Amino acid sequence: MIRTWARGGRCAGAARARRIFVFVLPGLWVLGVVAWELCLPTDGQLLQLLAAAPAIACAGTGRRQCVLLGGVCALIALVPLGEAAPSAGPLTRAMTCGAILAVICASYLTAGRRLRLVRELERTREVAAAAQRVVLRPLPPRIDGVALAAGHLSASEGAAVGGDLYEVVGTPHGVRAVIGDVRGHGLEAIGTVAAMLGSFREVAHEEPELGGVLRRLERSHQRHLRERARAEHSVAGGGETSGPVGALAEEFVTVLLVEVARDGSVTALNCGHPWPYRIGGRAVAPVAPADPLPPLGLFPLPDELTAVCCGQLGPGEGLFLHTDGAADARDATGEFFPLTQELRSSVAGPTARPVASPSGVVEDVRKALLRHADGRLTDDVALLMLCNDRLRVPAQPSPARHAGPDCVEAGRAD
Repeated sequence: MIRTWARGGRCAGAARARRIFVFVLPGLWVLGVVAWELCLPTDGQLLQLLAAAPAIACAGTGRRQCVLLGGVCALIALVPLGEAAPSAGPLTRAMTCGAILAVICASYLTAGRRLRLVRELERTREVAAAAQRVVLRPLPPRIDGVALAAGHLSASEGAAVGGDLYEVVGTPHGVRAVIGDVRGHGLEAIGTVAAMLGSFREVAHEEPELGGVLRRLERSHQRHLRERARAEHSVAGGGETSGPVGALAEEFVTVLLVEVARDGSVTALNCGHPWPYRIGGRAVAPVAPADPLPPLGLFPLPDELTAVCCGQLGPGEGLFLHTDGAADARDATGEFFPLTQELRSSVAGPTARPVASPSGVVEDVRKALLRHADGRLTDDVALLMLCNDRLRVPAQPSPARHAGPDCVEAGRAD
């Protein structure tokens, strides 16, 4: 799927050419055999190759073409071509015709089973796609005055969900967003992703402070690891276990929690995740107001958790969040993906839009990332952009949003 996105029209053209080639190949095969027999008679021995034509047609175009072309080949095998030698009598031609009919029957049955398997695979893909949309559900274009867009690329070909997670919800406390990266990538990390997202969707509405949300996420992660350890331990023939064991003890999740209040002020809590970029007009600047905490699962959270102030988003200003798969992607020469440069090109380049839209920025970065890596990603990538789409109105700042000794104010993107 990723490679198809990367190559786009080139893949579509190549697929169309392959379909045309497979469609005409059986006919070319029959014409070649008949022409050879007419020009250079082989006493009917070459006509035995006609049995391959229905098999080729069945494999490439379907059962109907297989039967039609096979019937034509069977009739050709019964007709003497050129000067018939004594060895190429009616019995030989009848045996060749019988062989072709046997190939038709076998190919017909094989194609029927293949068609059933293809339909079953399509249904399985539909079910898998629906399940993946539930885990990493599509985001609406706007939540409580905040325009947003997200994109995800999985390192596992054919999968829409991997080891990265994101979610945005509107709560009475503001618009809250989470983006994270589970240790590992691909399908094996989906269980942890589902556990973290399910917990966030619930606690984001209940906890008044981001610190409470983060502690609930930590407890959910530990509970998920204990359940996995218990299940794997019981399958291995052991007894009950009270905590993560073996390799599960090293499982961790990087998490970035962001809250955008109604007045545009932004607070965040970061556990080992890359800090976002602030996009204001045509300016792009990284936001790094404080050192991040360790990832969830490696060390316990500190007793005091105070959200970090990341400034205030004016109308049209936004935050671009990403996982480390975007910054760590490499091309064929080993060069890292220039994320900062691509963001600036998206909002300030010659093809930039008059007003930077979240969907436009995310799409520009996604396309540039796939071009840079040639569609071959070694890690999952999640992209998320939040933009303050509210009108500029006077707002009374909340005392909890004032920068204090425990609240670091991030610089603006000037």
